[in-house]
Amino acid sequence: MTEGKRQKQVAAEITKELNDIFLKMQLNMQGGGMVSISTVKMTPDLYEARIYLSLFRVSDENEVLNKFKTHSSEIRGELGKRMRHQLRIIPQLVFYKDDTLDHVFRIEQILDDIKKQDGHNKDS
Repeated sequence: MTEGKRQKQVAAEITKELNDIFLKMQLNMQGGGMVSISTVKMTPDLYEARIYLSLFRVSDENEVLNKFKTHSSEIRGELGKRMRHQLRIIPQLVFYKDDTLDHVFRIEQILDDIKKQDGHNKDS
């Protein structure tokens, strides 16, 4: 299902505000690594924001994700202060780990393995 124009607009604004909030609350550096927002997806009714976090060189990803989940009400409160004139209802924040990079690395590894096997077959 494709996102509507309003969903995209709200998601873009929430992304911008959450980036500022993460900097202010010092949530962008966690577990020896860096945390950034890769995508925000809004439900059609705009009551829930699904925030996908990119975790770079983080020692314990589950711990970092749980930290965001425990601070979600505090983050939502700060978001509400900043967006109270733009949204009627501040959406619930649900955090997910963005594993897109893991898939990319796995596909690259598979392609490298295929190339190596092709090279061995040509030599034989």
